[in-house]
Amino acid sequence: MYVIGLDIGGANIKSADCNGVAHASSFELWKTPELLKQKLQEILTLYQQPDLVAVTMTGELADCFQSKAEGVETLLSATEQAVAPVPVVVWQTGAEFLTTAHAREFPFLAAAANWHALATWLGRMIPEQSGVLIDIGSTTTDIIPIQEGVPVPEGLTDVERLLSGELVYTGGRRTPVAMIERSVPLHGQPCPMAAECFATALDLYLLLEDIDENESDTETANGRPATRFDAYDRISRSVCCDISEITRPEAVAMATFLAKRQQQQISEAVDQVLGRMTEPPSTVLVSGSAVFLAEKVVESHPILSQASLTNVAKIFDGSIADSACAFAVARLGAERVRF
Repeated sequence: MYVIGLDIGGANIKSADCNGVAHASSFELWKTPELLKQKLQEILTLYQQPDLVAVTMTGELADCFQSKAEGVETLLSATEQAVAPVPVVVWQTGAEFLTTAHAREFPFLAAAANWHALATWLGRMIPEQSGVLIDIGSTTTDIIPIQEGVPVPEGLTDVERLLSGELVYTGGRRTPVAMIERSVPLHGQPCPMAAECFATALDLYLLLEDIDENESDTETANGRPATRFDAYDRISRSVCCDISEITRPEAVAMATFLAKRQQQQISEAVDQVLGRMTEPPSTVLVSGSAVFLAEKVVESHPILSQASLTNVAKIFDGSIADSACAFAVARLGAERVRF
């Protein structure tokens, strides 16, 4: 059976088929939810006609919806219309697929379940071990304990996962730097940061050369290219300056400080998760579009650095690594759904 997986988020739509073809598309759902059907139809032209579409989502949290239930309804309706007459199933945190009718009836099971699909699929890599999956994307970090191949989270909803440390709302691209820390060292003293989205985590890792420049990428804080020079400019503005007032080494020092603080935030959440595990993990799986950040966290952590590390992005090509949740739900659909 040929299955396409869709991971519909608030800022991106990830897609993949069960054979390993994958794509990631930007789509600011909160701005134009009425265009979702059209966007999904465009994405589906990249694949052959499927027998089944398997869906997972996080976009139901977008503030264009009055409630998560309304968001789930809107996302499912747009998907059904876009793929008709192909059947649609929805992954839920009870570790099985629901029909769209049941997903509408139990929206909190279907909401924000993409992490669970990924952990369920990747868990088979460590069937007899205690492990942790750390998936860092553009916006969020998931820290998911795995026992004998099965995810064993404390939280299932977003708020439960925030409280448990299993969800950290910070990522490698879209997080405003002012949300990472209130001040940065500058001119020998702490300088408060402007509470504006002048720069994001993307700029930190561009300036620190952890990620490559991309002049065609303008999905940045100011709409200018994702280059190191423009990152320098954006970071300067985060302390109400321009590049005539701050040297590049000073901007690099600010970026270094903020990057370390972001990694510390993730490490603190890791400690919270590890504190509930009955034994230290023997294996750590890392994935996501900001997998480099997950590797930094693991390498600097006193417990995780002692475990075996598997970078999922090195097992699969880049497109699958960026769309891992969509690929996971496509594979799970192909394996588990029978008509």
